[in-house]
Amino acid sequence: MKVYLSENAFIDILLSSAEVYKRECLGFLLGYRLEDRFIVEHAFSFQTANRRHKGVVVHEKNHKKVGPILEKFDKLQIVGDYHSHTQFGPTKGLPFPSEEDIAGMKQGLVYLIVAINNNEKTVGWGENRDGTVSGSAGDFFFKISAYFLNNNFSKRARIHCPFPPGFLN
Repeated sequence: MKVYLSENAFIDILLSSAEVYKRECLGFLLGYRLEDRFIVEHAFSFQTANRRHKGVVVHEKNHKKVGPILEKFDKLQIVGDYHSHTQFGPTKGLPFPSEEDIAGMKQGLVYLIVAINNNEKTVGWGENRDGTVSGSAGDFFFKISAYFLNNNFSKRARIHCPFPPGFLN
């Protein structure tokens, strides 16, 4: 399985992760799914979520408000969600799903996990051998992974992302 992450979605995910750093962000991924890949065109964060260092809670009544709007877009649908795992003291945020993350996964959707940590050295952006993408921006180092369910087991998907100008060294 592959995940194609558009420039717009990439920027939205980085900004929403950095904005609430030290607390988790959470948002929807919008796009479409083909047989062997997810195409993620847009990402939007839940602005009214209750954020904590380890976890985020969405208010269902606010979440329901966007459903009728999304239905108006013929070619876009919710294809999954994203959330961040942040550094807390010396403990680094990691781009792996927790047991709670896996328990919340649904078949047919993709889940991005954004590990966001203090930037110790500037690292250029790139796609990694393990299927993740990573690099530095501002005061942060990001590593983004993608997961989906395959026969009720979480499995990593490979991310492809055309990085925006200024993110390549």
